[in-house]
Amino acid sequence: MSSGMDANALMTRIAEIIIFELKLEDITPETFSCDLDLVDELGVDSMDLATVVLVLQDEFGVMIDEDDYPQLGSIRKIAEYIQHKLENT
Repeated sequence: MSSGMDANALMTRIAEIIIFELKLEDITPETFSCDLDLVDELGVDSMDLATVVLVLQDEFGVMIDEDDYPQLGSIRKIAEYIQHKLENT
């Protein structure tokens, strides 16, 4: 991967961003399941997701199209999306 960040490090960083931005208590990057459904299981709404996306775009220097938001259902899916974007820029 061209970003110099492995998949686990990327997922940990995404978890940190989501926890911080959504002010999640009692969850750490280590206990945050990478496959937890952010909408159905965590209750993330579209405004929360938009906030997280803005931070992810700044953090990783990628553009995330609003049409792609439905693909960003878990930390693992977000990481795969960002990796794909980084590899194809």
